[in-house]
Amino acid sequence: MRLGLLSLLIFLPLLGALIVAVLPAEEERGGRKAKAASLFISLVELVLALTLWARFRPGQGFQMVEEARWVGLWGARYVVGVDGISLPLVVLTAILVPLGILGSWGIKNAKGFCLVMLVLEAGMLGVFLALDLLLFYVFWEGMLFPMYFLIGAWGYERRIYAAVKFFLYTLLGGVIMLVGIIALYFLHLKATGVGTFDLRELLSFTPARAAQLWLFAAFLAAFAIKVPIFPLHTWLPDAHTEAPTAGSVLLAGILLKMGVYGLLRFNLTLFPEAARTFRPILALLGLVGILYGGAVSAMQQDLKRLVAYSSVAHMGYSVLGVALATALSLEGAYFVLIAHGLATGTLFFLVGMLYERKHTRLIADYGGVAGALPVLSGFFLMAALASLGLPGLANFVGEVLVILGTYRVEPALAVGAAFGVLLAAVYMLWAYERVFHGPLRHPEDAGLADASLRERVVVVPLLILLLILGFFPRLVLDRAGPSLETVRERVGLARVEAGPAGGIGLGLEAGE
Repeated sequence: MRLGLLSLLIFLPLLGALIVAVLPAEEERGGRKAKAASLFISLVELVLALTLWARFRPGQGFQMVEEARWVGLWGARYVVGVDGISLPLVVLTAILVPLGILGSWGIKNAKGFCLVMLVLEAGMLGVFLALDLLLFYVFWEGMLFPMYFLIGAWGYERRIYAAVKFFLYTLLGGVIMLVGIIALYFLHLKATGVGTFDLRELLSFTPARAAQLWLFAAFLAAFAIKVPIFPLHTWLPDAHTEAPTAGSVLLAGILLKMGVYGLLRFNLTLFPEAARTFRPILALLGLVGILYGGAVSAMQQDLKRLVAYSSVAHMGYSVLGVALATALSLEGAYFVLIAHGLATGTLFFLVGMLYERKHTRLIADYGGVAGALPVLSGFFLMAALASLGLPGLANFVGEVLVILGTYRVEPALAVGAAFGVLLAAVYMLWAYERVFHGPLRHPEDAGLADASLRERVVVVPLLILLLILGFFPRLVLDRAGPSLETVRERVGLARVEAGPAGGIGLGLEAGE
């Protein structure tokens, strides 16, 4: 097989990890060289991802597909490809990884950290590009190991507990999904005489409704934990709080997105009848996540934990939009993935920068520090405004599209989702006011150093992207839109958008 652009994207970080592994072990030499090498490799990845973006042609299905023999006995093949659903997430991954490395420049045992980051990047990109279900599973579970080590080795006081909890939760969901993948393989084999894990071939095969329900549930187990959908979210606050800054950024910016990506790529397209059956349950759970995440965020005293719980709320919009699958809600749900990755990633970077200065994340330990940290406070304000959905910034577009799309079929759910925007304003602005404004609570904070050049290089690109996408959302939606419309056609919910004439009543009458 000739190595193409997609394979290069996946395997170049692994090659970079091998290079880092053979660098000198001494911290003084190996740490500096490891950081430079890993940053260079990750920037090359970004260039490759932008090349992929430029070469992509919307509306043409899976593109740049690469295939090779893998496990021939089982019909499993190495198949990778990109479409409008995977492309923006690939680029988002390529953006956040080098920023994560640059934002962690002073981390201890830099060589091991950089090696783990590069292996994690390969796994994340593999998840978004794999078109063979068994290959997808390998990447899905494979990326758990570097994230486990990232939390367990470079996290905070309760890092081992958080790492084990994250690993066990997500591993369990993945194993259940594997059972579903194998069952789907044998169902296809029985019906056609051909055993395959190729997504493109499986799209032409529709299992019986009863089988679809079980298969949908098996795949949902993995994706619901990863999102995470309430009440399977309990691993998330611990993992976010105890992870190092780069770990939190990639958890929020990429790994959570894989859950919604899986729902779009597999659940809705492979099991359309089951998707219509599960639709009201997922919609309600999405709304519960929005309101629960917002309410719990408002009660947090730990700034990082507040941002972590806000992810539960924001991802609730994506779940709600995907569940209802109207044209507007589906585009909004997808756009939330990108906007949330940028905004929450920025917030985690900023919380990490504050921690480096005071070695505390408790809101009560701050107060009035805007005078000493004018640039950081300005950065934090813009990221907070993006997170709460201020018009002109990216999150506003996604959440409004979800709310409008939801209103077309279920006005009551739309009202609840709109209330979630109000909750976001409450907890974000209240936290910002307590940390940065008012009288200086601790006189020694007057000597805190403001944002360094390196820190500005990390944060400013993310803020610029939030602003650009807030005004030009079609940059993402024009590429993702045709693929999302294909999902809608597959799941058969196009007629849902007749208008709010009674809604779905949580019984799907308008959608069937």
